[in-house]
Amino acid sequence: MRDDGRVVQRKVLTTDYHTAGEPFRIVIDPRLALPGDTVADRRARALHSSDAQGLRQLLCFEPRGHADMYGAFLVPPDDDGAHLGVLFWHKDGFSTACGHGTIALGVWAVEIGLVQASDDGAVDVVIDVPSGRVTARVQREQGRTVAVDFVNVASYVIARDVPLDTSRGEVSVTIAYGGAIYASVDAGSVGLTVQASDYRELIALGREVKWALNDTDYAAHPSDSRLSGIYGTILYEDLGFEGDQVRQRNVTVFADGEVDRSPCGSGTCARLAVLANQGRVAPSGPTLRHESIVGSVFTGTVVSTTTEAGRPAVVPQVTGMAYPTGDHAFVVDPADPLVPGFVLR
Repeated sequence: MRDDGRVVQRKVLTTDYHTAGEPFRIVIDPRLALPGDTVADRRARALHSSDAQGLRQLLCFEPRGHADMYGAFLVPPDDDGAHLGVLFWHKDGFSTACGHGTIALGVWAVEIGLVQASDDGAVDVVIDVPSGRVTARVQREQGRTVAVDFVNVASYVIARDVPLDTSRGEVSVTIAYGGAIYASVDAGSVGLTVQASDYRELIALGREVKWALNDTDYAAHPSDSRLSGIYGTILYEDLGFEGDQVRQRNVTVFADGEVDRSPCGSGTCARLAVLANQGRVAPSGPTLRHESIVGSVFTGTVVSTTTEAGRPAVVPQVTGMAYPTGDHAFVVDPADPLVPGFVLR
């Protein structure tokens, strides 16, 4: 309230991007003051913070957002080795990883001068996220950003060929970690295609698979319970080889029925772990051409192999590009009865 007694509107400043069609809303102001020594700690606090949850809902729910909105709060990094920390959010809460968001943050950090970049060549934007430290390697040509390589945490298969009864019959599920835990299902095995025409059926099956497995041992992270739970279901089509690439199309249904318009960055990392486990991709090639339900493409590459949690793992890289869609000053009228908003799914 102002000194003259008039109630003023609350204002929230954001910069919005899309990465391969998937929205990403960066909250510039206000910065949330969440205690914690690490970004993972701050995410745990955010889950129980009325301020964090209220701001997330305000920017994600209608009328300022929608059921498939995605965004992030900027927080301090874990230490001086990273340029920034980030808490990713969606309509149902705070996620542990986000590849498309990391790509957008790389573009944004260079664009605003947070990270200095040459006109030509590459520069690393190092970001602490709840699942660990990741890199957005920003590629520049003649003063323009032309691509970003998202280098993720080590990714690995948790379980293969898990039988699961669903409303569409029994399916075979592979569970893999790519900064978040994903369940992969061959869409064709249940008579679906990764096309807009099957959109509702894909959402229904994705939700069903997620919730059937979410509280099982398959969804348990081996070393950090904060990363446990099935984050999303990847429904994919294998389209064979194209040149020196494995070609697949997918739709990732994450949170509770939210649909990724991009090929899903951390989901692509989980798919690389699966394909490497099958011997189909490797550091020497082939790579993965990963297409989305809207036709956008990420390129997935296995940078190296390693061991994580006693399992064979890969260090994955996902290449894509993000573009700005607008700068926003959202306002909240104190008399507005629809705050923080609503969700229609």
